[in-house]
Amino acid sequence: QEILELFRLILEPEGYEVALYSYAIRDMADVERVKPDLIIVDFFFSVERQGWQMVQKLKMNRPTASIPIIICTAAEQSVRDIEGYLQVKNIALVPKPFDIDDLLLAVKQALNPQFSAGE
Repeated sequence: QEILELFRLILEPEGYEVALYSYAIRDMADVERVKPDLIIVDFFFSVERQGWQMVQKLKMNRPTASIPIIICTAAEQSVRDIEGYLQVKNIALVPKPFDIDDLLLAVKQALNPQFSAGE
């Protein structure tokens, strides 16, 4: 729960509207109703499979497939095992612990693929 509030504290002052969910969304209709511009998935060791299943569902569901996703996790090695899939699906990875500037850069790049770090 604390990491969710941290996301809010980082992103809202930058002008982003933040909706927080402390569980893996199983019903893609929930995502379709919110219509997010970006989804940040926090992978935990204990529920990593749920987060991964949610990412796969989001990418397989036509109405949500184009929503950019950032995976934020301390389980970096587990995610590195699926790095090819992440690249094909254009899913960014922000390892924990993260630098605030790195998270903000990942968000800007996910929302605007033409954005580069030098801008």
